[in-house]
Amino acid sequence: MSDESRRRLGRGLAALIGDSVIEKDAIETSRGQKKVPIEFLRPNPKNPRTNFNDSGLDELASSIREKGVIQPIVVRIKQDVPDVYEIIAGERRWRAAQRAGLHEVPVVMTDVSDRESLELAIVENVQREDLNPIDEARGYEHLAAEFGYTQLDLSRIIGKSRSHIANTLRLLKLPQAVRRLLESGELSAGHGRALLAAADPDALSQKILVDGLSVRDAERFAQGENDLKSNTNTTQSTKQVKDADTKALEKTLADILGMNVDIKHRGSKGSITIKYQSLDQLDLICNRLQSKT
Repeated sequence: MSDESRRRLGRGLAALIGDSVIEKDAIETSRGQKKVPIEFLRPNPKNPRTNFNDSGLDELASSIREKGVIQPIVVRIKQDVPDVYEIIAGERRWRAAQRAGLHEVPVVMTDVSDRESLELAIVENVQREDLNPIDEARGYEHLAAEFGYTQLDLSRIIGKSRSHIANTLRLLKLPQAVRRLLESGELSAGHGRALLAAADPDALSQKILVDGLSVRDAERFAQGENDLKSNTNTTQSTKQVKDADTKALEKTLADILGMNVDIKHRGSKGSITIKYQSLDQLDLICNRLQSKT
């Protein structure tokens, strides 16, 4: 993406982003604000926001019934379809307005291309504080895959650190069940980052829910799982697996001596360990070794 494109996108975002108040520039640089029938609006099919919380929509709908839609919905005209406006920013307000029973909603119309519309829709959403971390990660992934954004590009345009971008994208590597918990808000992004280091993210995610673990607690449990797994792997790797013939020979010698016998061999070399429990057993071993057959 060129520097000029980034600057143009940044100027557009300054006017379009935000849910509490709409900037004056958004009206001055658009085709103007007006009211349109609510059924004329269509959501952006590539909107990264896929989770619309019902209770949140009900609260917003209640506010809209009392005060109306204070902030206009930003849309663009679909040139190939008459009387249809595609939402760029404000799908949540549009959904809540439907629940509130409104017949018309205020809109600000902009003239942007398909590419610019998608860019603005994604960036507007990922800058919102209430966007769940998985939808946010998908937005970053979409921009990177479809438009060639680097993590540095995303950091500059969205105003978040490069490490935040990288850590958020890593959440997409979590198991599907854990991603659903992040989407629903049952787990936070911090919990998700801790689970990335867990040996069993699914099991630890359930423990977080049941025990109400903090992010710091989850990090400690994840590290503890890895330490246990590391120790187990080390023990298993150093412990030789004995074949049936070796085990049979150990048993034969143990029966003859009346003591535990351990045979270790690698290739043509090895060792025999005879474990005695008393000095009498040691004398017996010495006598057996010294006796002539």
